[in-house]
Amino acid sequence: MKTQKRIAAKVLKVGKSKIWIDPEQVEEVSAAMTRGDVRKFIGLGMIKAKPKVGNSRARINKRKAQKKKGRQRGQGKRKGSANSRLLQKAKWMSKIRAQRSFLKKLRDEEKITTAVYRKTYRLAKAGTFKSRAHVKTYLMEKK
Repeated sequence: MKTQKRIAAKVLKVGKSKIWIDPEQVEEVSAAMTRGDVRKFIGLGMIKAKPKVGNSRARINKRKAQKKKGRQRGQGKRKGSANSRLLQKAKWMSKIRAQRSFLKKLRDEEKITTAVYRKTYRLAKAGTFKSRAHVKTYLMEKK
């Protein structure tokens, strides 16, 4: 049966361990010596390739869904500094873009003058404000 398994593995393009031979047809299959014979038995269903075994993604998908909700992100799950998890530059970019778009919106709606816009824009660039809300409170105080 060693030879038949080897030939079948080549024909089916799988490993030898993936070959299944019908236990009731062992006598007939053992008589097969050529690739043609083996192909015939494959056609008859006496020799088959075992199905490919994959890894289930169910647990991973469940964990991903939980992480999307904000779970499993606590201190114990973290490796690396805050900066390596979200780069300082990326944090800065998202913050400054929000502040600048907010200022542009206020200027376009004529809630602030161009002079106030320019001054606040410069302050934002200097890193004075922590967030959009901080810009808002600053403008409220200065009005």
